[in-house]
Amino acid sequence: MEFLQLVNERESTRRYADRPVEIEKIDAILEACRLAPSACNSQPWKFVMITDRDLSLELANATFSQVLQFNRFTVQAPVMAVLVMEPARMLSQIGSTVKDKDLSLIDTGIVAEHFCLAAAELGLGTCMLGWFNEKKVRQLLHIPKGKRIPLIITLGYPADQKKRRKIRKSTEEIRSFNRY
Repeated sequence: MEFLQLVNERESTRRYADRPVEIEKIDAILEACRLAPSACNSQPWKFVMITDRDLSLELANATFSQVLQFNRFTVQAPVMAVLVMEPARMLSQIGSTVKDKDLSLIDTGIVAEHFCLAAAELGLGTCMLGWFNEKKVRQLLHIPKGKRIPLIITLGYPADQKKRRKIRKSTEEIRSFNRY
């Protein structure tokens, strides 16, 4: 698939078909993630892949509440990828401190998009979630104290193959040359 076609195809999927995702496709997505760039080649991430249905439902329940139900669709996702931030290499940590930029957070954003684009190329849908009960997720998955979970990504075959029209700012609104 051509790159611009791929980024146009990729969208946040919030309705999943009742169909399992093949382990070969999960492995292909994780290979794309393994090759993602990172500051000082730190690769400060680990993916915990949730394929067990009972555990997946428990995890899904940590992404919404009785009051805030906008992530309720997560109960349909056949796979959930929990992105755990790992310690960066010392040079990257120093760079983050000196430049007052969380390079590990930037790196996890890059790897998350690699995940989603690789999934889209394989005909799978994804949705990145930043809203969830991190403490509950950490307990469910036995993630060590002190590790952060920046994102959960749902993964599966979209229930609806019809793509939504993308509404984005124009190129003129997002760029300038030589000065702000």
